[in-house]
Amino acid sequence: MIKQVGSTEINEWHLASCHCGAVVLRLHLPDGIVDPRRCNCSICRRKGAIIASVPLSGIDIVQGQEHLKRYEFNTRTAKHYFCSGCGIYTHHQRRSNPEEYGYNVGCLEGVNPFDIGDVPISDGVNHAADRVP
Repeated sequence: MIKQVGSTEINEWHLASCHCGAVVLRLHLPDGIVDPRRCNCSICRRKGAIIASVPLSGIDIVQGQEHLKRYEFNTRTAKHYFCSGCGIYTHHQRRSNPEEYGYNVGCLEGVNPFDIGDVPISDGVNHAADRVP
């Protein structure tokens, strides 16, 4: 767990935005960035973002709902959202836990994801939902 978000003391709510600023999210992160990781599945491998999770109730779209586009593939459980203007991935409803959003740590205001250090990799290639029972 990373207790600090940005360069100020911990607040429970933080802003995140796409590159062009059309989409702005408000995230409830009372414990800061928890469990940052990368995923090696086909889409995450291509977008290269560091993600962390928050409950579905932990993200409010403050601005730009009309600019968000959704992409689904394979099982159509995960719902990936990105800005239609600049193309930046902001968040997704997770396949491994549909009660959570994964969010792009690089979109958080005041956070440089390169300062996080070593980030573990989740094995999305061998996802449990893809296994035949």
